[in-house]
Amino acid sequence: MEAGEQRTAVDLTSLRSWTFLTNHARVLLAVAGNPEASVVELAELAQITTRSAYRILSDLQKARYVRRRKLATRNRYELNAGLPLGDPLVKDEPLGSLIALLSTPSVEQALLARLPRRRNGNT
Repeated sequence: MEAGEQRTAVDLTSLRSWTFLTNHARVLLAVAGNPEASVVELAELAQITTRSAYRILSDLQKARYVRRRKLATRNRYELNAGLPLGDPLVKDEPLGSLIALLSTPSVEQALLARLPRRRNGNT
């Protein structure tokens, strides 16, 4: 960069039709940050349809990465952080390592900003 030039912010999403995180990873991050969120809320956080969120949660539960527990009238989702990712590139690295890598204060704030306030005043 030459002296006196300014950097221009570029919206990278307008330059490509793909992202680095799969919808499964987005749902995992949403669950990690909001384990008591409803499926509708998780879908909003992951920016996918509710139907896709149900399918992905089912996939993750079948693979034992996520466990659903009933908590009064809501569900609570728990991650199995010790379960290996099973990806040939990262070998036996556990899910918790991926979540820790991707969970930063800025990511958590972005997720929370997408979560609508509940009607009873709880966030």
